[in-house]
Order: sequence, then structure tokens, then C-alpha cells
Amino acid sequence: MSKNILVSVAWPYASGSRHLGHIGGAYLPADIFARYHRIIGNKVIMVSGSDAHGTPITVRADAEGVKPIDIVNKYHAEFLRYWEKLNISWDNYTTTMTETHIEVVHDIFNTLLEKGYIEKQKSIQAYDPSENRFLPDRYVEGICPYCEYKEARGDQCDNCSKTLDPEELINPVSKISGNKAEFKETEHFFLKLSSLQKELGDYLDSREGWRPHVINWAKSFVNEGLIDRAITRDLDWGITIPVDELGPGKKIYVWFEAVIGYLSASKEWSKLNDNEDSWKDWWLNKDAESYYFVGKDNIPFHAVIWPCILLGYGALNLPTNVPANQYILIKGEKASSSRGVGKTLEEYLDEWNPDALRYALASSLPEQSDTEISEDEMIRRNNEELVATWGNLVQRVSTLINKNIDDLQSLSEATSEDQELISQFEKAYESVGKLIEKVELKSALQESMRFVSTVNAYLNNTEPWKVLKSDKERASRILYSALTAIDSCANLLYPFMPTTSLKVRNSIPRDSNFEWSVNKIKTGVKLEEIGLLFKKFD
Repeated sequence: MSKNILVSVAWPYASGSRHLGHIGGAYLPADIFARYHRIIGNKVIMVSGSDAHGTPITVRADAEGVKPIDIVNKYHAEFLRYWEKLNISWDNYTTTMTETHIEVVHDIFNTLLEKGYIEKQKSIQAYDPSENRFLPDRYVEGICPYCEYKEARGDQCDNCSKTLDPEELINPVSKISGNKAEFKETEHFFLKLSSLQKELGDYLDSREGWRPHVINWAKSFVNEGLIDRAITRDLDWGITIPVDELGPGKKIYVWFEAVIGYLSASKEWSKLNDNEDSWKDWWLNKDAESYYFVGKDNIPFHAVIWPCILLGYGALNLPTNVPANQYILIKGEKASSSRGVGKTLEEYLDEWNPDALRYALASSLPEQSDTEISEDEMIRRNNEELVATWGNLVQRVSTLINKNIDDLQSLSEATSEDQELISQFEKAYESVGKLIEKVELKSALQESMRFVSTVNAYLNNTEPWKVLKSDKERASRILYSALTAIDSCANLLYPFMPTTSLKVRNSIPRDSNFEWSVNKIKTGVKLEEIGLLFKKFD
């Protein structure tokens, strides 16, 4: 029976260009996972959108002398170009500015308030006296108290990934004026995480198969004791607070409302498909599964805070898994467009075949630890693995068949060697599928490419180009066994490289048309010409 699978993907701030770390961290893994589950017959919705209210947006708007909406519109359009070129198969990619999102955020806020999980508290907030304004967390920078990184932000340290409050920073300064930040008392709404600590602990204890760095980090928050967190800020840009108890100049803070986007995007998807209740099949059905693809700096928000919001609200499904990736490193540093570490994604998409870029990234996904990636290694993978191994295999078999089609009209009986080749591929679907279901995507790709090498080895052993001269029926059997295996390779590689895999599949005539099983290939029929699948880099 098919399952309902929700694939929720981190919401990128619409504040700047993306880089390889973003794509390898969340968006490509999610797409691979979603494509596989659709192929095997599960009902999938994959949702995300551009985060329009993060303080990085207002920081950039201030720096460029424009309005925040101008920044959002610019980068949201840029993100849409990424997704189209990379063939990311969203069911709904939206923004946090939609009416549906605002309605859902207000509903969750009001429900948590009524249940006593939100309350007003006074707190200390950073203040810039020269600008006469309170400072949101990302408007404050200083030295991290844990690792002494000198450019830690008021909400998080990019170096050690610790979540922070501005008052914890050593020598905090305002990003607006560069002056030392002061701290003044202000009143805000707080989410009472402390009241949900036991329920969250029980939920985390029930999780199986989570990556060690995710579950251990999440449990460490519980073991240290959950601290109530402010969910409103002194801001002009953001979602309005649905109750008028704090006075003017305050908005709902982004970290609270952005995670609610997974639910609002699902509801919006339902409306777009003219069935306003269909979202319930993924959020209220206890047999449904939900996976949250994020980077490791987002683990606290998705494995601690979002489950607490859901537990407080009630009835909605909690995350089945949060397969957060660690960082992609460029020359030892975390990829970062703002700090100029690594090229932008648009630069890569101007140079690379998108499927080749997907492959190079998927081969190095930082699933268990930070992973160094270099352009030299990416080029080597493209040239040796895609051009010389996979692309060459497709080209030489299709060329042999088309050039000798008149001599390939009847087949000899399959030998044990032919049968063993096909048998391996019947098992390949199970082994690769299990790895993808466990979100071990890098291993799944390696396993898929191992079967490509198996076909090459089979051809080298059987040498159909020689056999054609003496035994055409035997040569036919060899070539159509290889073609059957190539069709399966294209199936296995489809989640990783959808565009080129479909080219291969569409060039092969079949009697059956399974997407995740061995197909019966038509014999004595020419293949469609597809040209070179990949280009070689000098």
C-alpha cells in the first residue's frame, strides 16, 4: 500500500545568492528522496518557500538603501531560476508573505496563547542609542562565548553552530552604526518551551534511525533544560501579532513563523489543487511520514522548537525524521556567499550541466560529518564517472545496436552470465531503495554507480563487437542484456540525475515500462539518438 510522505525543506532567506553548501545541505537531498518515493508509488508533497521576514533581509535592504520587499522580490526570482535549472521537483514552493501563511501563523499563535504555552515576559534586548532603536538578533555581532569566533551573530554562531542570545556575546556591537550595543528592558511574547520539556523528551526517546549528530544535539537541549524563547521582536518588517497587547513597533519573530511554513505551504498546496482538506492526509493521518531536510545549523529549530510548537498545538503529526546534513567546506571553511567562501550557485549553473552538478554534489553529501569539496574533485567525477563510465557505456551500446540493427533481429538463449547480469539488477532496486529510504543518499548513489561498472565489466568480458563477426544471435543477446541493464541504471540514477536519465529511458523501446523494476526491452528496434549526455571539462 502506498504511504503519504511529506518532504519539508528548509526555507532560504531571500537575502542573497545561494551556494553549493545550501544545495548539498538540503535541497538536492530532499529532491532525491521525493523523486524516489514518487517512483515507487507513494503520495508525496514536497514544500518550501522563500523566507521573506528574516533579519538578513532587512540588514541587506538597509545596506543597499532599498525596501525589504525589493530584496525579497529580487532573490525569490533568483531562487526560482535555480530550481528550474536544477530540476527540483517542488509541489509547492511559495513565500512567507502569503495570506494562507499569515492565517496559519495567527491560528497557531492564538491556540498556543489560549493553552498557556505563550505568555508575556520582560526581557533584555540589544539597543543602539545612536540610532534610537532596538536591535533584532542579527543586527548584533560580537565574539562567541563558546568558541571565541569573532563574527558571531546575536542568534547563532556560524563557527560552532551554538544558538545564542545577543547578551551572551562578548563585546557586542550594532551592525547599523558599529557602536557598542547597550541592553534595555522590553516586553515580548515568549514560547514556554520549559512547559513542553517532558513531552519533547519522550518524543525524542521514541525516535529510531536518526543521524547521531541530530538526535544527540536535540537531546542535549532537553538535558540542559529548555529555556523559554521570545517569539516577538521590535521590528517593522514581519508578520503582525494577532493580539494587541504589546503596543506598536513589534512583529512575530522569524524563527517562530518560518517553521510554521511547512504547514501553511501544505494548506496552500491543497487550495491550489482545489481540495482544501487534502493537506490533512499528510498532517492528521497517523500513518503518514514527514521528513525535514535542513542544514545542521537548523537542527535546534526543527528537532526541538518545531516539535514543541506541534506538541503544544496538538493533533498534528510530529517529524518522522530530521535528516540534517552537516556543512560543505571549501578549503576548510563553511561555504558562505556572504563571506565570499565558494562561488555562487548561478556561476556553477552557467558552467555545468545541471545533472552533472547534482551528481558531483550527491557524491559528496555531508551526511555524517563536514565534507570538503573542491572543483578539481568535482571535475574529476564529471570526467571519469559521468563522461568516461556512464555516458560512454550508453553511447557505445546504443551505437553498436543502431549500426548493426539488421543483424540483431533474433537472440540466442541467455547464458548463465546473461542471467546473472539481469539478476543483479533485480536485487539492485531493493538495495538502492533501502539506502534512499534510510536517507543514506551518498551510499545509494555509489551503489547505483557500482551497477554501471557491472555492465561495463559484462561488456568487456563478452566483447559483442567481436562476437558480431561470428555469431550474430549471441551478439544480439549480449547487447540486449546490456541494454536491459542500462535501462535499469537509468531508473536507479533518475532520482539523482532526472534529466539525463529520462533521455536514456526515452531512447530505449520497451515492452514494459516500470520505473523501479527491470523492464522487458523490445528487440530488433533502433534506439533514438540522444548524443553525448555530458561534456568533458579540460
